[in-house]
Amino acid sequence: MVSLEEVEERIRRCTRCPLHLTRTNPVPGEGGFRKGVMFVGEAPGRNEDLEGRPFVGKAGKLLDELLLSIGLTREDVYITNVLKCRPPGNRDPEPDEITACSPYLEEQIRLLSPRLIVTLGRFAWAWTCERFGIPYRKLTEARGRLYSSSTLYGVVRVFPTFHPAAALRRKDVEDILREDFRRISELLTSL
Repeated sequence: MVSLEEVEERIRRCTRCPLHLTRTNPVPGEGGFRKGVMFVGEAPGRNEDLEGRPFVGKAGKLLDELLLSIGLTREDVYITNVLKCRPPGNRDPEPDEITACSPYLEEQIRLLSPRLIVTLGRFAWAWTCERFGIPYRKLTEARGRLYSSSTLYGVVRVFPTFHPAAALRRKDVEDILREDFRRISELLTSL
Protein backbone atom coordinates (compact mmCIF):
# COMPACT_ATOMS: atom_id res chain seq x y z
CA MET A 1 0.00 0.00 0.00
CA VAL A 2 1.24 3.48 -0.87
CA SER A 3 1.87 5.99 1.94
CA LEU A 4 0.82 9.63 2.24
CA GLU A 5 4.48 10.62 1.94
CA GLU A 6 4.74 8.69 -1.35
CA VAL A 7 1.66 10.49 -2.72
CA GLU A 8 3.18 13.82 -1.69
CA GLU A 9 6.42 12.91 -3.46
CA ARG A 10 4.49 12.01 -6.63
CA ILE A 11 2.84 15.43 -6.47
CA ARG A 12 6.25 17.11 -6.19
CA ARG A 13 7.37 15.33 -9.40
CA CYS A 14 4.05 15.65 -11.26
CA THR A 15 3.89 16.71 -14.91
CA ARG A 16 0.28 15.64 -15.62
CA CYS A 17 -0.84 19.10 -16.74
CA PRO A 18 0.82 22.32 -17.95
CA LEU A 19 0.71 23.90 -14.47
CA HIS A 20 3.99 22.18 -13.63
CA LEU A 21 5.66 24.47 -16.17
CA THR A 22 4.70 27.67 -14.33
CA ARG A 23 4.81 26.60 -10.68
CA THR A 24 7.59 27.48 -8.28
CA ASN A 25 6.65 24.69 -5.86
CA PRO A 26 3.84 22.13 -5.86
CA VAL A 27 1.69 22.18 -2.73
CA PRO A 28 0.77 18.61 -1.72
CA GLY A 29 -0.76 19.42 1.66
CA GLU A 30 0.23 19.29 5.30
CA GLY A 31 -0.97 18.68 8.81
CA GLY A 32 -0.88 16.33 11.73
CA PHE A 33 -4.42 15.00 11.27
CA ARG A 34 -4.94 14.28 15.00
CA LYS A 35 -8.64 15.18 14.84
CA GLY A 36 -9.45 13.34 11.61
CA VAL A 37 -10.48 16.48 9.72
CA MET A 38 -9.37 17.38 6.21
CA PHE A 39 -9.74 20.90 4.81
CA VAL A 40 -9.79 21.14 1.01
CA GLY A 41 -9.42 24.43 -0.83
CA GLU A 42 -9.31 25.04 -4.56
CA ALA A 43 -5.67 25.78 -5.51
CA PRO A 44 -2.47 27.32 -4.18
CA GLY A 45 -2.04 31.07 -4.45
CA ARG A 46 1.13 33.09 -4.90
CA ASN A 47 2.39 32.69 -1.32
CA GLU A 48 1.61 28.97 -1.31
CA ASP A 49 3.46 28.54 -4.62
CA LEU A 50 6.51 30.30 -3.17
CA GLU A 51 6.55 28.29 0.08
CA GLY A 52 5.17 24.94 -1.11
CA ARG A 53 2.66 24.95 1.77
CA PRO A 54 -1.13 25.36 1.72
CA PHE A 55 -2.93 28.42 3.08
CA VAL A 56 0.04 30.58 4.13
CA GLY A 57 -1.14 33.95 2.79
CA LYS A 58 -3.82 36.24 4.20
CA ALA A 59 -6.52 33.61 3.70
CA GLY A 60 -4.30 31.13 5.52
CA LYS A 61 -3.91 33.47 8.48
CA LEU A 62 -7.69 33.70 8.68
CA LEU A 63 -7.96 29.90 8.45
CA ASP A 64 -5.48 29.60 11.33
CA GLU A 65 -7.57 32.05 13.36
CA LEU A 66 -10.78 30.14 12.59
CA LEU A 67 -9.13 26.87 13.62
CA LEU A 68 -7.91 28.40 16.89
CA SER A 69 -11.42 29.73 17.57
CA ILE A 70 -12.59 26.11 17.86
CA GLY A 71 -9.54 24.82 19.68
CA LEU A 72 -7.68 23.38 16.69
CA THR A 73 -4.30 24.01 15.08
CA ARG A 74 -2.75 22.99 11.78
CA GLU A 75 -1.20 20.03 13.57
CA ASP A 76 -4.70 18.73 14.31
CA VAL A 77 -5.98 18.73 10.72
CA TYR A 78 -4.81 17.99 7.19
CA ILE A 79 -4.97 20.92 4.76
CA THR A 80 -4.77 20.52 0.99
CA ASN A 81 -6.32 21.72 -2.27
CA VAL A 82 -8.04 20.24 -5.30
CA LEU A 83 -5.19 21.54 -7.47
CA LYS A 84 -1.66 21.02 -6.23
CA CYS A 85 -0.06 23.75 -8.39
CA ARG A 86 -0.91 27.43 -8.72
CA PRO A 87 -2.88 28.49 -11.78
CA PRO A 88 -1.17 31.51 -13.37
CA GLY A 89 -2.51 34.80 -12.06
CA ASN A 90 -4.64 32.94 -9.50
CA ARG A 91 -7.23 32.23 -12.17
CA ASP A 92 -9.93 29.61 -11.56
CA PRO A 93 -8.94 25.96 -11.98
CA GLU A 94 -9.73 24.54 -15.41
CA PRO A 95 -11.54 21.21 -15.84
CA ASP A 96 -8.51 19.42 -17.34
CA GLU A 97 -6.35 20.57 -14.42
CA ILE A 98 -8.90 19.30 -11.91
CA THR A 99 -9.02 15.97 -13.76
CA ALA A 100 -5.22 15.72 -13.71
CA CYS A 101 -4.98 16.42 -9.95
CA SER A 102 -8.04 14.44 -8.83
CA PRO A 103 -6.22 11.11 -8.35
CA TYR A 104 -3.91 12.75 -5.81
CA LEU A 105 -6.75 14.16 -3.73
CA GLU A 106 -8.67 10.89 -3.96
CA GLU A 107 -5.60 9.01 -2.72
CA GLN A 108 -5.10 11.47 0.15
CA ILE A 109 -8.72 10.97 1.21
CA ARG A 110 -8.45 7.20 0.92
CA LEU A 111 -5.26 7.08 2.97
CA LEU A 112 -6.41 9.47 5.69
CA SER A 113 -10.06 8.30 5.88
CA PRO A 114 -11.12 11.61 7.44
CA ARG A 115 -14.07 11.72 9.81
CA LEU A 116 -14.96 15.03 8.19
CA ILE A 117 -13.96 16.81 4.96
CA VAL A 118 -14.48 20.56 5.09
CA THR A 119 -14.57 22.05 1.61
CA LEU A 120 -13.45 25.66 1.34
CA GLY A 121 -15.04 27.33 -1.66
CA ARG A 122 -17.07 26.31 -4.68
CA PHE A 123 -14.42 24.32 -6.57
CA ALA A 124 -13.72 21.99 -3.65
CA TRP A 125 -17.46 21.63 -2.99
CA ALA A 126 -18.21 20.85 -6.66
CA TRP A 127 -15.36 18.30 -6.73
CA THR A 128 -16.67 16.42 -3.71
CA CYS A 129 -20.21 16.44 -5.11
CA GLU A 130 -19.03 14.94 -8.38
CA ARG A 131 -16.62 12.47 -6.80
CA PHE A 132 -18.93 11.20 -4.05
CA GLY A 133 -22.31 11.44 -5.77
CA ILE A 134 -23.64 14.24 -3.56
CA PRO A 135 -26.39 16.19 -5.31
CA TYR A 136 -24.90 19.55 -6.24
CA ARG A 137 -26.41 22.72 -4.84
CA LYS A 138 -24.92 26.19 -5.09
CA LEU A 139 -22.47 26.79 -2.27
CA THR A 140 -24.60 29.61 -0.86
CA GLU A 141 -27.42 27.06 -0.40
CA ALA A 142 -25.26 24.07 0.62
CA ARG A 143 -22.86 25.66 3.10
CA GLY A 144 -23.18 24.91 6.78
CA ARG A 145 -24.81 21.50 6.30
CA LEU A 146 -23.42 17.99 6.63
CA TYR A 147 -23.55 15.64 3.63
CA SER A 148 -22.67 11.94 3.67
CA SER A 149 -21.78 9.44 0.98
CA SER A 150 -20.78 5.77 1.08
CA THR A 151 -17.57 4.88 -0.72
CA LEU A 152 -15.50 1.75 -1.17
CA TYR A 153 -13.37 2.88 1.78
CA GLY A 154 -16.18 3.95 4.12
CA VAL A 155 -18.58 6.79 4.70
CA VAL A 156 -17.37 10.23 3.67
CA ARG A 157 -18.87 13.21 5.49
CA VAL A 158 -18.58 16.59 3.77
CA PHE A 159 -19.20 20.02 5.26
CA PRO A 160 -19.05 22.83 2.69
CA THR A 161 -18.30 26.43 3.59
CA PHE A 162 -16.82 29.51 1.98
CA HIS A 163 -13.15 29.93 1.16
CA PRO A 164 -11.40 32.22 3.66
CA ALA A 165 -10.29 34.44 0.75
CA ALA A 166 -13.95 35.37 0.21
CA ALA A 167 -14.11 36.62 3.80
CA LEU A 168 -11.20 38.96 3.12
CA ARG A 169 -13.39 40.73 0.57
CA ARG A 170 -16.71 40.64 2.45
CA LYS A 171 -17.29 40.98 6.21
CA ASP A 172 -20.63 39.11 6.03
CA VAL A 173 -18.79 36.05 4.66
CA GLU A 174 -16.37 36.17 7.60
CA ASP A 175 -19.36 36.08 9.99
CA ILE A 176 -20.77 33.07 8.11
CA LEU A 177 -17.39 31.31 8.25
CA ARG A 178 -17.21 31.83 12.02
CA GLU A 179 -20.70 30.38 12.37
CA ASP A 180 -19.75 27.41 10.18
CA PHE A 181 -16.61 26.75 12.21
CA ARG A 182 -18.69 26.66 15.39
CA ARG A 183 -20.81 24.01 13.64
CA ILE A 184 -17.65 22.08 12.69
CA SER A 185 -16.66 22.06 16.37
CA GLU A 186 -20.07 20.64 17.29
CA LEU A 187 -19.83 17.99 14.58
CA LEU A 188 -16.43 16.83 15.79
CA THR A 189 -17.88 15.99 19.19
CA SER A 190 -20.65 13.90 17.62
CA LEU A 191 -18.90 12.08 14.75
